[in-house]
Amino acid sequence: MQVLAVASLLLLLWPARRAGAAEYVVGDVSYGWESGSGINYAAWAREYAFAVGDVLVFQYVSSQHDVYEVTEEVYRSCDTAAAGGNGVRVKYTSGYDRVVLAEARGYWFICDFPGHCLGGMRVAVNVSAGAAAGGGSPTVNPPPDGSAASTTTGGRPGWAAAGCLALGVLALMNTRPFCYYRQYGH
Repeated sequence: MQVLAVASLLLLLWPARRAGAAEYVVGDVSYGWESGSGINYAAWAREYAFAVGDVLVFQYVSSQHDVYEVTEEVYRSCDTAAAGGNGVRVKYTSGYDRVVLAEARGYWFICDFPGHCLGGMRVAVNVSAGAAAGGGSPTVNPPPDGSAASTTTGGRPGWAAAGCLALGVLALMNTRPFCYYRQYGH
């Protein structure tokens, strides 16, 4: 009975732990921030539901790429010099940049190396306040050509996954192994 109580407690705590901040490697592969890689960053971003506190990790060769967090206007035009450069919020150049999504809003990122942004090295993500806070997700409008913006529609594993896991554990706990039946004749 103690095993059942401990398993139940762990199952109740598991979704809460998963609901915390998540870390996402942009593009899902090593050096996923790469021109000519064939990665569709808009499709990648649609696979996830980003929440406040989550972290985007940009991995790339720093002599060949960078990451600029920009305004939506710069994201759409891929022109960081427009408006006197005021559309660039933050420049990242380390090759391993961890960007904490600290606010519920749209975030826009581009590579500022010549031709890279226009070639598809840009990603837009929506960040929601999270289910616990009851906030909604801001809207990110696609660029005129529709090439790389996204609105995220995916989700995180949560209560449904926890429920499936709980049912599996309970099923295993209520089943006696074959050797028990042979030994005790039940």
